[in-house]
Amino acid sequence: METVSNPATAARVLAVRVLSVKPVGTTAVLAQLSGLHDVLALQALLLEQPLPGQVDVLAAAETVMVKADSPASARRMVARLLEMDLAVQSHAEGKLVTIETVYDGEDLAEVGRLTGLGAEGVVAAHTGQIWTVAFGGFAPGFGYMVGENQALEVPRRSSPRTAVPAGSVALAGNYSAVYPRKSPGGWQLIGRTAARMWDLSREQPALAAPGDRVQFRAVRELVEVAAPGSEIPLAKSPDVRSGLRILSPGLQSLIQDLGRSGHAGLGVSSAGALDRSSVRRANRIVGNQPSAAVVETVAGGLRVQAVGDQVLAVAGAPSALTVVTPSDVPDSADADGGLPERVREVPMATAFALLDGEILTIGAPERGFRSYLAIRGGVEAEAVLGSRSTDTMSGIGPAPLAAGQLLGAGVATASNVVGNPELQPDFPDNGVTVLDIVPGPRDDWVDAAALESLCSQDWAVTPRSNRVGMRLAGEPLRRSRDGELASEGTMAGALQIPPEGQPVLFLADHPITGGYPVIGVVVDHQLDLAAQIPIGGSIRFRWAPGYGLPANASPDISSPDKRFPDKVSN
Repeated sequence: METVSNPATAARVLAVRVLSVKPVGTTAVLAQLSGLHDVLALQALLLEQPLPGQVDVLAAAETVMVKADSPASARRMVARLLEMDLAVQSHAEGKLVTIETVYDGEDLAEVGRLTGLGAEGVVAAHTGQIWTVAFGGFAPGFGYMVGENQALEVPRRSSPRTAVPAGSVALAGNYSAVYPRKSPGGWQLIGRTAARMWDLSREQPALAAPGDRVQFRAVRELVEVAAPGSEIPLAKSPDVRSGLRILSPGLQSLIQDLGRSGHAGLGVSSAGALDRSSVRRANRIVGNQPSAAVVETVAGGLRVQAVGDQVLAVAGAPSALTVVTPSDVPDSADADGGLPERVREVPMATAFALLDGEILTIGAPERGFRSYLAIRGGVEAEAVLGSRSTDTMSGIGPAPLAAGQLLGAGVATASNVVGNPELQPDFPDNGVTVLDIVPGPRDDWVDAAALESLCSQDWAVTPRSNRVGMRLAGEPLRRSRDGELASEGTMAGALQIPPEGQPVLFLADHPITGGYPVIGVVVDHQLDLAAQIPIGGSIRFRWAPGYGLPANASPDISSPDKRFPDKVSN
């Protein structure tokens, strides 16, 4: 792999026009443009002159998604985008990056069949042209590259893989890309590379950023170069003098806060805790700042031991909280020669002391799925791009917690006193949970029968679900269109429909962009509820009051509420 600088080209003025603007859930809008040049121009303008309430901007093939800080801000953005003066300057070309590739991908033969080129012809076509990184997305370091011709245009797989190996070189639509790390994906795999597409130790973490050009070079074998990990370690154990020792992480325990926004252009999602209200509640109770880092744990089983005296609170899925206090009397051994222990129960959503050496165990949830453990001062971990959260999709942030690890207590307090005990909301069980969805932005990719089926059946949450998304099972939804949707920005709460027809409900660690149509988005204020639906539970969707029905929906579409106003006032 090598890079070569390229001289800047002369700037020219581009006239850009937004063709349409569609809502994406309650807190984002999608601007449709005529082509990639217009997309990049609008993105540049919005980064230089943000709209009121703008949180993030993400360019894609033919669209720009703008995330807002509230539903009211998102509604106001529609008119502003349609009325904007969009005369902007073009930008200089980027550097040339050469990527050595072994062409032995699982889908190489299939791509050869789809294109009519055969396997050798695919390799020749892929290496025989210069690819330009049009935009970032999906994951950090994942660049959507546009070639000089359309000889390698192929559809995505009908069912995405749950795990694509890091370094996989892939094709989908008119794009090529390299998966920077192991992740789910639906692209056709034609080869692999050892090039580090994303490395936080570099000044520019992305090896090939938007605007850069890429030349693939075929090789017989790869030279593996040891890379510094993108995951950021917690404080070293010897330095932790006050905090928590992990005795058992349970099924999965992660460091989380309220996430990192504003980095979608780098392919970095917001990540953060899936149940944000529970994080705020736990932090409030121990006197922390709302954004202090906590431990998010799934399905119980987390056991921690205090290093020094600590003040803790647990919010989220209601569970039995058991504290074991080892005896301070060495000569009072029991019949087995061990020391007697004192056991007490502590309540949820209430501050309590865990004294030096005491052990807290979080039991299996009675309802819900995720619990949040806050320590006064917050969990100490190094911030990456402004957040201490673990992003399981990209690998950014602290690694999952492991037995024997020591977590330091930080200084992220907001008050000199702890808060009062708080009531918690009801949490879902293995029954049916109703979630409200806003139609679109691509509900026109399915017909009225599919929309009725979406809201008239119960969707089971399968064990293949994780923080990236909830994979649902039910009667498949049939698309009314053939072909591929140009990749575009997406967000937590989006209901993406792969060709197989089984929806995927995106959660906080979702890919930044996707090429499967999103036919509905869960309203933002119900994402915390969605995060607490356990594996084996069920979801029933209904159209959210105040946001209208899909344009192609049947007038008698099945829903608890069939008539909604088209607009909601501010």
